[in-house]
Amino acid sequence: MASEIHMPGPECLIKNINGPLLVNPEALKILSAIRQPVVVVAIVGLYRTGKSYLMNKLAGKNKGFSLGSTVQSHTKGIWMWCVPHPKKPNRTLVLLDTEGLGDVEKGDNQNDSWIFALAILLSSTFVYNSMGTINQQAMDQLHYVTELTDRIRAKSSPDVDGVEDSADFVSFFPDFVWTLRDFSLDLEADGQSITADEYLENSLKLKKGTSPKDKTFNLPRLCIRKFFPKKKCFIFDRPTHRKKLGQLEELCDDELDSEFVQQAVVFCSYIFSNSKTKTLSGGIKVDGPRLGTLVQTYVNAINSGDLPCMENAVLALAEIENSAAVQKAIVHYDQQMGQKLQLPTETLQELLDLHRATEKETIEVFMRSSFKDIDQLFQKKLAAQLDKKRDDFCDQNRKASSDRCSALLKDIFSPLEEDVKQGIYSKSGGYRLFIEKMQELKKKYLQEPRKGIQAEEILQEYLKSKESVTDAILQTDQTLSEKEKLIEVERMRAESAQAAAKMLEEMQIKNQQMMEQKEKSYQEHVKQLTEKMERDRAQLLEEQERTLALKLQEQSRLLKEGFQEEQRRLQNEIQNLQKMMKEPRHPCVLC
Repeated sequence: MASEIHMPGPECLIKNINGPLLVNPEALKILSAIRQPVVVVAIVGLYRTGKSYLMNKLAGKNKGFSLGSTVQSHTKGIWMWCVPHPKKPNRTLVLLDTEGLGDVEKGDNQNDSWIFALAILLSSTFVYNSMGTINQQAMDQLHYVTELTDRIRAKSSPDVDGVEDSADFVSFFPDFVWTLRDFSLDLEADGQSITADEYLENSLKLKKGTSPKDKTFNLPRLCIRKFFPKKKCFIFDRPTHRKKLGQLEELCDDELDSEFVQQAVVFCSYIFSNSKTKTLSGGIKVDGPRLGTLVQTYVNAINSGDLPCMENAVLALAEIENSAAVQKAIVHYDQQMGQKLQLPTETLQELLDLHRATEKETIEVFMRSSFKDIDQLFQKKLAAQLDKKRDDFCDQNRKASSDRCSALLKDIFSPLEEDVKQGIYSKSGGYRLFIEKMQELKKKYLQEPRKGIQAEEILQEYLKSKESVTDAILQTDQTLSEKEKLIEVERMRAESAQAAAKMLEEMQIKNQQMMEQKEKSYQEHVKQLTEKMERDRAQLLEEQERTLALKLQEQSRLLKEGFQEEQRRLQNEIQNLQKMMKEPRHPCVLC
């Protein structure tokens, strides 16, 4: 929140009207917006003693807290006014004006005791306002301080003897300021001038003695001395004539007693300079939301019949703030991971490294906002949530990778699947073509970037899902190949038979031609021989006819035997060819 606080006037913080104390939600809303540490000044005292006037001065205003000008108490419960601190720009001044003690209309001493106790618990400077001098009557009126040990607890579990040490109270009690109004005495002791603080110290001296009267005299003084180690006293002259007291809100400073005006200035200056930031045990500085939590915790304890306990209040505050710190840290983690993480990551380690770096920042955010984390309970809760966040991101990473890979596979392999449906690979040799295409597409898939950690697994799942298709293509290819082989064998057999038949025919033609040629040769030889014989016949007369006839016979015999031998040879060749045609042969051999 900015240092400027726009709260034009007081707001009731705790209502006290004929029943249990009630915390005003609107006041808590105002406190929840104050993120600066707060300096809390509370004032208590008998009603009609001018408390509200001093609080208005601290607020820098003439009007604000109701002053009242009658015998009735105006302020009921506790009223709050948050203003920018005039001397500490990084602090907010919270002024608490309480209802007057000893209100005859209420006649409830217990009610006054609770208002007194709450002022003590909530403030860092406690102002007790009274009229006149510090005498026994004034001390008797301050009996509320003697009841503090019956109204407030420092620890949820007292010591074994059931008694709490006063040091426990001193650790969180505010500074004590006693303001004496309409003071008319001279500040002297033993003929020497003394200060207001010395006057207070002299008034708090204890009597030596153990009589009931001495104990009654000493008890309030002893409590003030023990519970409030830092004490301050201010005296104020009457501000103006009695008849004008009811017009204080309307009067300017020059219309008031000059001594009173100066005394008020000194009082305010002291409060501004010396009032400390409200701090809890362990040095925990209180801001607006923490103050609101303390108010709610203490009022709830009072209304439930318990004693307000500082330790329990701190634990309640720790519960709220540490829970908020866990949530704040988780929000930081989610924001950082949302900005830096791009799913899917290439490797699991990439995701884990980013988680670890962000987790470290997240724990630092938690540590800055947490306090009193007993046994690191909330840090363990944060760790458990971060572990779950990490596991969730791992699941998201796997899913993102799976989705990305599935989409890629669908996009890359869809054309191939369509070709399969069209029967492109349902042929002999289709299996080899299909496998080659699968390898080509698989390589294309593997080259795609940012597939994530599921890249190989999703690919294998896809390939496994296509095994039935692959097997079908292989089986079709094998079936077709066997049939084609049989057809090829038959074709080659037919071709071989045709070739053999053709060869046989050619051989037969050739043999026929050879035989015809031989026959012609034979006939030509016979003709030539006959012609020769006829030519010789005329030359050889009858004597040679017989020799010639014998020669012709012999030659005819030889020629006939040669022709028969040639016929047998050709016949054997034809039989061999026919035999070869009947025997099945391997295509490669035929080729």
